[in-house]
Amino acid sequence: WFILQYMSGFGNEHISEDPRCPGALPEGQNNPQICPYGLYAEQLSGSAFTCPRPTNKRSWLYRILPSVCHKPFKPLEEGHLTHDWDEIEPDPNQLRWKPFEIPKAPQNKMDFVSGLHTLCGAGEPRGRNGIAVHIFVCNTSMVNRCLYNSDGDFLIVPQQGKLLITTEFGKMLVEPNEICVIQQGMRFSVEVFGETRGYILEVYGAHFELPDLGPIGANGLANPRDFLVPVAWYEDRQVPEGYTVISKYQGKLFAAQQDYSPYNVVAWHGNYTPYKYQLEKFMVINAVAFDHADPSIFTVLTAKTTRAGVALADFVIFPPRWGVANNTFRPPYYHRNCMSEFMGLIKGHYEAKEEGFQPGGGSLHSMMTPHGPDADCFEKASKAKLEPERVADGTMAFMFESSLSLAVTKWGLQTSNRLDKNYYKCWEPLKSHFNPKCK
Repeated sequence: WFILQYMSGFGNEHISEDPRCPGALPEGQNNPQICPYGLYAEQLSGSAFTCPRPTNKRSWLYRILPSVCHKPFKPLEEGHLTHDWDEIEPDPNQLRWKPFEIPKAPQNKMDFVSGLHTLCGAGEPRGRNGIAVHIFVCNTSMVNRCLYNSDGDFLIVPQQGKLLITTEFGKMLVEPNEICVIQQGMRFSVEVFGETRGYILEVYGAHFELPDLGPIGANGLANPRDFLVPVAWYEDRQVPEGYTVISKYQGKLFAAQQDYSPYNVVAWHGNYTPYKYQLEKFMVINAVAFDHADPSIFTVLTAKTTRAGVALADFVIFPPRWGVANNTFRPPYYHRNCMSEFMGLIKGHYEAKEEGFQPGGGSLHSMMTPHGPDADCFEKASKAKLEPERVADGTMAFMFESSLSLAVTKWGLQTSNRLDKNYYKCWEPLKSHFNPKCK
């Protein structure tokens, strides 16, 4: 009977109840002595109670059984998650990865949880300050298993294969060229439809928000109305063989057993929800005279630090657009940055690295490590006829940018066997054009 439906608006106060139980939301209060339909009231807090109102996040869930009904958690040895940033020596080089390999089913069945691999990161969840970049590769759906992240928020970027994500708040279908955010503490399961791959940006200690627009004005970039939130959906399902609730806690996985589905929320209200966004709806801002605007104009979501203007992490995209800058080298310029830049490619060819940087792969340009267009790109762009042109049609590249200095894991540098050890060679053909007699 269920049809995927959504409510719109970023950070809105939403209310939703499953239409099978009209009136399931209590009227006029959050925690009545007896809830409608004999439900239990449970609050999920995403911020301290005393946060200022603009940053205060919480939702009230009305459920058949409270989530406290489970056996004790025990360590779960699964996946390749870590926040041990000292397991291997630091590597300041420009790094690029070939597309990460998806295991073949049925020889090696792997669901979303067992397919999580930490690539790089910094900070640590106990101090509530840090980020991690994960790759997920899977070929089978989560069955009678759910995951929640005690450490922080997951921003999920599917690259191959669509994800049907069931949450306590309802269901979302997330396809390549869309993203979703599952915030701290929210239980979810991922159903897939074949070989599936993508990227995850995890932040500890902050939530994602829309960037300030400043002189851009009231409209532009990602518009709040284009963010979609699922509607309430519940299942009253007993699982006598055991349902596994997995917690990512202090960087490790723990599993607890219960005998019922956790998706037993009949109604909910609040402003702390999962949400999704279609990247094609991004309203691109660009330079229309000369030179480049900084890539911050492509920021979809940001997780702020306490320092004004400095992000714990930004999610940035490079969508199709017009390039019209006059007397300008139009591809990204050569650059050294006090931020760390991880890039991924959802589809197409990235303009500054048409060869070698492939969908499902990635690159990391660490703090103050120089990077920029390869030799072919430089030569072509230096001689190109400057006229209005479409840039990045059929492409979607993105960047996870952070003020933290990211360490790469042993899996990223060695075990994955996907590191492109010839990456540095793409700049070797660059030659000097200097002529002191020619101004």
